[in-house]
Amino acid sequence: MSMNTRGSSRRDFLKDTGRFAAASAVMAAVGPQVYAQQSQTIKVALIGCGGRGSGAASNALSVRRGPTKLVAMADVFEGRLKSSYGNLKQMHADQVDVPESRRFIGFDAYKHAMDCLDPGDIAIFATPPAFRWVHFTYAIGKKLNVFMEKPVTVDGPTSRRMFDLAKQATAKNLKVGVGLMSRHSRALEQLYQRIRDGEIGDIVLQRAYRMHGPIGYFASLPKPPGISHLLYQVQRFHSFIWASGGNYSDFYIHLIDHQAWMKDAWPVKAQALGGRHYKTSPEGVMYVDQNFDTYSVEYTYADGSTFLMDGRCMTGCKDIYSSYAHGSKGMAVVSRSGDCGMPSSTHKGQNPTRETMIWESKVRPQESNPYQNEWEDLMDAIRDDKPYNETERGVRASLVTSMGRMAAHTGQEVTYEQILNSDHEMAPGLDKLTMESPAPLQAGPDGRYPVPQPGIVKDREY
Repeated sequence: MSMNTRGSSRRDFLKDTGRFAAASAVMAAVGPQVYAQQSQTIKVALIGCGGRGSGAASNALSVRRGPTKLVAMADVFEGRLKSSYGNLKQMHADQVDVPESRRFIGFDAYKHAMDCLDPGDIAIFATPPAFRWVHFTYAIGKKLNVFMEKPVTVDGPTSRRMFDLAKQATAKNLKVGVGLMSRHSRALEQLYQRIRDGEIGDIVLQRAYRMHGPIGYFASLPKPPGISHLLYQVQRFHSFIWASGGNYSDFYIHLIDHQAWMKDAWPVKAQALGGRHYKTSPEGVMYVDQNFDTYSVEYTYADGSTFLMDGRCMTGCKDIYSSYAHGSKGMAVVSRSGDCGMPSSTHKGQNPTRETMIWESKVRPQESNPYQNEWEDLMDAIRDDKPYNETERGVRASLVTSMGRMAAHTGQEVTYEQILNSDHEMAPGLDKLTMESPAPLQAGPDGRYPVPQPGIVKDREY
């Protein structure tokens, strides 16, 4: 398949160039808030056309306060873009206007897709998180509102960069949503308020579990022929720490984020353990991904209270996917099942039974989907020109997640300040990447990539 970037000019997109150019000039001069206050169609560009990106685009096209229209798409894999386009066109036929000339392939495709938008429109970032700072920088320059998927960083240097970009976005009155949808669960909003009101007392212990069999690109076999190491790592991003933070960051960040929300604080340090137990395929071929099969992380808050995060990707073991908060007067079921599964509840004592229940969340059916809620909240901010920028919180959640991952991978206690100020940028120069670039992670002669070695490599993860 062709990997050449296809371009298009604004003349191909806009039929009435003179009229629209004049309108665009006015909008650019006064800023995106003028656009947001109108009932005009807000255009959307999708950068990263996998399952999560396609889902986010569908949510964008389903908002209560439209109209919205998808006008451009970008990816490095033509087949993935084609599949996403077909599915979105089937679901939202009248709102998908993406001809071949506005479907872009390549590592610079994000620029061409955002060039199809005007100030106040929305760019969706759903590529592997290593690319967030690259795409966000360009969007801010174009005065675009943004929805970016989680995580938003995987290491200290890019986190510091994203903190700075967050300030730039706020200065330009841009609205930014981050795909930590637990924060938009109406059940968790209700629970948060009850915890703040003292219903279970002071939180002294939190527990969260995501334990199930291998999913996504958790494990990877040696690179097959016909694809470069770079594209293989981007394609199977869950397997590579530089691209995604590995399965720890991608799978567990929601539970970590919503527990920090319930505590109203961020952990300040972590110590952890984990291991690679089963790293051969049923055919006996060695897996080459960087992930551990198990993680057990003990986070500590500034007040000394503890949050335990356990993760496991193993077939045949007990599946647990839920979270709990224990207070001095009682306890709460935060997520009953999944990242933010309803209903949440509070209980007398420390045993979450029906008999001990104090309260159980109730949510209107039209507000039961947190993925849609986060888009409704973002669109309200755009239409009403309200301050709205979730970037800083998204970076903090990503950093705290990376702190636990680094503690497991190095076998050391890691503090928030240590991970924030680390000088190990795992994939520098991603803004200059091309299809011919070498991969950020190099394989050895046996085709295997470096893996974490706790207690041996102590100052970085590999």
